[in-house]
Amino acid sequence: MENIFLFMQQIPAAFFILVFVVGLLVGSFLNVVIHRLPIIMQREFVVSAKEILEQELTDEEQKQTEEKFNLVVPRSRCPQCGHKITALENIPVISYLFLGGKCSECKTKISVRYPIIEFVTAALSVLVAVHFGVTWATLAGLFLTWCLIALTMIDFDTQLLPDSITQPLIWSGVLLSMYGVFGVDLKSSIYGAIFGYLSLWTVYHGFKILTGKEGMGYGDFKLLAALGAWMGWKMLPVIILFSSFVGAVVGITMVIVLGRDKNIPIPFGPYLAAAGFIAFLWGDKILTAYLGPGQFAG
Repeated sequence: MENIFLFMQQIPAAFFILVFVVGLLVGSFLNVVIHRLPIIMQREFVVSAKEILEQELTDEEQKQTEEKFNLVVPRSRCPQCGHKITALENIPVISYLFLGGKCSECKTKISVRYPIIEFVTAALSVLVAVHFGVTWATLAGLFLTWCLIALTMIDFDTQLLPDSITQPLIWSGVLLSMYGVFGVDLKSSIYGAIFGYLSLWTVYHGFKILTGKEGMGYGDFKLLAALGAWMGWKMLPVIILFSSFVGAVVGITMVIVLGRDKNIPIPFGPYLAAAGFIAFLWGDKILTAYLGPGQFAG
């Protein structure tokens, strides 16, 4: 392992190429996570709800519970004709281009979103690698980045932020702070998780009291708590301001320009994730530029 690290440090280009390729492969897996995890959650919720209500499952629901369905099986297939995707047809980005963006069997068009997520995952992975270099911090940063990409797209599609992703992020952030991986001490990490959660929890309940409506979900609280755990409490204002500003601009644009119904909720998770990623890489510089040299210490 030490020899590999030395080799990568001596030839950074090889390291970045490796990270890019791994990012493409992870991006392909994230496409599966983004599609299947909400389905898994929905099926588990139906089973749990009917158990509590002492109701029997329908034939279709019973069939779903007996079907082996997770992030690994069954193999990916065309939703139109059921053609199972072969290994050669599942090479990130390249297979999409080679197939002309269509199923090899029925020629149904494949969404361009799949290669976009693969490429964006690879590009952001390289960005993290360039920022942290050949260190263990890069490995941790890649984990955070990949989780944020998955959360962004799941929330965009379903307005859900799965606990199975947000909760491990909270605890991994606290764990990393014990070793000072990103210069955040344990106390700052714990305060970051607490204040991150409570800040949006307070806004949520205040908005609900004033309007009688729910402005966001509990998943948003947990995501901000996770970002606070990773980056410390001092980074929370940057994340909140960035995400709120971008969310407000996008929301107003969609209502005024695109004519979107203002009563239709807009997921806040993607803005939190984007702001969190920016703060993760450049938050120190942003705060230093605003507060002045020597005024900020992570």
